[in-house]
Amino acid sequence: MKRSAFVIALFCLNLVFFSCGEPEESNEEIPMETFRDEVQATSVMVSQSETKSFDYLINATGKIEAANEVMVIVERPGYLIELQVEEGQKVQAGQILARLDKTDSQMEWERAQVDLRSATAEYQSRRIAADVETTIMDSLESSERDEFWKASSGLLSAQIAVREAERNLEKTEIKAPIAGAIADLQLKKGSLVNAGDEVCLLLSTDLLEMKVKVLESDISFIRKGQKAEVYPVSGSGEGISGTVGSINPKVDENGLVQVTLNLQQGGSLLPGMNARAIIRSPQNNSLVVPKEAVVYRSGRPVVFTIENNEAIWNYVEVGKDNGREMEILDGLLTSQPVIISNNVQLAHQAPVQVITE
Repeated sequence: MKRSAFVIALFCLNLVFFSCGEPEESNEEIPMETFRDEVQATSVMVSQSETKSFDYLINATGKIEAANEVMVIVERPGYLIELQVEEGQKVQAGQILARLDKTDSQMEWERAQVDLRSATAEYQSRRIAADVETTIMDSLESSERDEFWKASSGLLSAQIAVREAERNLEKTEIKAPIAGAIADLQLKKGSLVNAGDEVCLLLSTDLLEMKVKVLESDISFIRKGQKAEVYPVSGSGEGISGTVGSINPKVDENGLVQVTLNLQQGGSLLPGMNARAIIRSPQNNSLVVPKEAVVYRSGRPVVFTIENNEAIWNYVEVGKDNGREMEILDGLLTSQPVIISNNVQLAHQAPVQVITE
């Protein structure tokens, strides 16, 4: 019994000893500035928000077309005895492309000339015999009498026949109606052709155009004469400059509006080639930042500014985007320093160190 009481007393003494030996926990809160001092500053690059003219870029795709495109056709039947062009060749307006056998046309013209001379002789004889005409002729003016003699002698119809023969003779030479390049050459030398047969397609490759479809929400930013750049869809080859030539005042069933771009030189672009266009729409007095300054947190755009070497989180409302800069509608002031690098994982009031390239 005494032994058991001794053991219990010894256990209680040990318990008191170890309890007195444990250090007391401190309830004092450590300031956040202490933790920030221990975190290494993030190296960042900065730019500035600016109020300036901002080019809103409208992107669209379409096909390159020749501004002038004419199908050259045969106007009278005959044998094609000469073909003076080949595909891809550039020609001038009025240049002879091909010749037909003109034997029949030449005979028609000569026959018309004979008829004309006969009618002229008859006309002259009627004028000489005017003094023996009835008194009805005396009631006519001299110009009316002259027209009467021309009609009755057959001179008028003969003159018309000569002009028709001359036109038919001219049609034996097939000429270029416009300047351009030969495409889709259909005929070969020596072939028998009929009126209406297609010879070739003539394209004005030095004056191109491009028809693109633009969203109806963007059409208010487009005006005639605005600048545009056009590039091959393939990405190869240099782009060419152009201007907005016309805007179709109709929205189609897909909510798109057709815009025609006038291109001044062909470069590496050819009719029928797929291309993409960038139409520039200047916006005056817009607050803009580099696109890299805008990051998204939970789907909302954020821009970090700098105060006292700390990143400051700013929710912003963004507007238009031109690929290099972004318009800020609300949330920033002009001339504020904005962080444009290493800002994806930044936190509010995180320490930063500004560096330069």
